[in-house]
Amino acid sequence: MANRDVERGGKQNRGVHNNNNYFYDESSRNTHWTPWLVPAIVVANLAVFIAVMFVNDCPKKINGPNKACVARFLGRFSFQPLRENPLFGPSSSTLERMGALEWRKVVHEHQGWRLVTCMWLHAGIIHLLTNMLSLIFIGIRLEQQFGFIRVGLIYLVSGFGGSILSSLFLQESISVGASGALFGLLGAMLSELLTNWTIYANKAAALVTLLFIIAINLGLGLLPRVDNFAHIGGFLTGLCLGFILLVRPQYGWEASRTNTSVTKRKHSMYQYVLFVVAAVLLVVGLTVGLVMLFKGENGNKHCKWCHRLSCFPTSKWTC
Repeated sequence: MANRDVERGGKQNRGVHNNNNYFYDESSRNTHWTPWLVPAIVVANLAVFIAVMFVNDCPKKINGPNKACVARFLGRFSFQPLRENPLFGPSSSTLERMGALEWRKVVHEHQGWRLVTCMWLHAGIIHLLTNMLSLIFIGIRLEQQFGFIRVGLIYLVSGFGGSILSSLFLQESISVGASGALFGLLGAMLSELLTNWTIYANKAAALVTLLFIIAINLGLGLLPRVDNFAHIGGFLTGLCLGFILLVRPQYGWEASRTNTSVTKRKHSMYQYVLFVVAAVLLVVGLTVGLVMLFKGENGNKHCKWCHRLSCFPTSKWTC
């Protein structure tokens, strides 16, 4: 937003078109930050996965030709048998021990920290690489535009929001992954587009492209064994946070500061309205979700059809 932002790590782009994103108007002035948080998150996730595989130690726990570990030449870093974990990763018991989201432990054993730790764990190397490539693609652009503080808050709070919704509706299985946080970044991109509508040169193209990406990703969440509730919870949390944290000045406001004959408000009325509505919805949503969770509520009892949002049964698979 302001050029004097304390989190700036790069140079200001004065009147130069942003080559990283063709959606912005060429005459808008954007401050650019050097992205380091998103690469750091990627490295942290890789390090955690290595640590989990070290703890898992498949060869020590599984013996016999019919239950041989995958890539046994990796030693204690080898993967669980594919029948147990087709994503090339550790066992469910190892993930649970390392901090996976598990409803009973959160509610009955007061291990609320699992709502945060689960977003740093991944079920396998395929799961990890998919999420990290998505994070690089989405997160680098946002961090360049808005800096590490705002992007970091969106990532963490969205992951937390996704964990809450997942715990309310999926109480018979464990859940891991950064998907909720990633969908939070997607939600923030959508709200950033809507609240900063005036500075976009190709509004329709930006909106259609982003909605298509979101729809495809949410649609994939309808497949079995995918935690779409974490996706939805993270997306809604990020959507609200985008209206709060990613507000830009109106188009033409910068020029009006040097032209005394032109007066233009920094933010329009609709930006203020979206800010207030999003802030209220975010606080109420997270508060109600946490209260319901720690009271042991089952979200499926309050919404009989919601289970279809995470897995839609077809003739090809069952949920």
